[in-house]
Amino acid sequence: MKIAIVGATGLVGTVMLKVLEERNFQHDELLLVASERSVGKEIKYKDGVIKVISIPDAISQKPDIALFSAGGSTSLEWAPKFAEAGTTVIDNSSAWRMDQNKKLVVPEINANQLTRSDKIIANPNCSTIQMVMALAPLHKEYKIKRIVVSTYQSVSGTGVKAVEQLENEIAGRDGEMAYPYPIAKNAIPHCDIFEENGYTKEEMKLVRETQKILDDRTIAVTATAVRIPTAGGHSEAVNIEFENDFELDRVRELLSNTDGVVLQDNLETNSYPMPMYANGKDDVFVGRIRRDGSQPNSLNMWIVSDNLRKGAATNTVQIAEYLVANNLV
Repeated sequence: MKIAIVGATGLVGTVMLKVLEERNFQHDELLLVASERSVGKEIKYKDGVIKVISIPDAISQKPDIALFSAGGSTSLEWAPKFAEAGTTVIDNSSAWRMDQNKKLVVPEINANQLTRSDKIIANPNCSTIQMVMALAPLHKEYKIKRIVVSTYQSVSGTGVKAVEQLENEIAGRDGEMAYPYPIAKNAIPHCDIFEENGYTKEEMKLVRETQKILDDRTIAVTATAVRIPTAGGHSEAVNIEFENDFELDRVRELLSNTDGVVLQDNLETNSYPMPMYANGKDDVFVGRIRRDGSQPNSLNMWIVSDNLRKGAATNTVQIAEYLVANNLV
């Protein structure tokens, strides 16, 4: 089993490496791949170091699986070339997510759709993954009609430059700006670029990807995505309208029994999810569950997860684990 990480020197690529080691993913060889300027760089892994190689070099070595986290344009150019060489690509960018011929996979929800012929598999957006993890069991039981979601997203979702901007501002240092405004002591209602409809690309990912993953285009979704000064972990306030009524105890039971979801919902002990405590963990945390009294069959909840782990690296590695376990590579 030969694995490649494409974009190994980036934020998500670094976490992928950590997750592979933590989960003891079995492989015979690991290729670390990055842009030409990083070729030759040495990266520590387990008890040794691995030299970074170029993308063409990696393709020539024909890895079984390539975990991509190198941006959409890189993925569009190079993922098909890996696939032609027989490699199964699991891609973290938005390049392939809405391609009707590519699977968009959260393993706990729809990995059973995967086949050996799927050579490019899309990893969903971080904010989508954590939301559908909590919503999938409820959709199955009550059928979702409409979702209203507001996100409170960590600067790590933007990248290293944004993390450095926040750290510089907290320390009172001048530095390069990832955002058009200060982020410390601020909230910026602008994640990704604006589309013609006035929504950002991040907001529309929540709409389109949710429908695709839950395999139901009738679900109405509207979103507002906000960047806040946290270093790791995305939070979401989610309002869900169902076709059928529910009991809160049953909702909590369904969530408690969902793999990868942790219920933190005890008001007496002030137990509810927070990004500070989700940071570095692989689970999706759900709390503040309460009925929406303003309209029938509606529910409010608060969902938090580490956007670099379950929102990106861990979900990618879990897809790879599923492929190996089911002999699909």
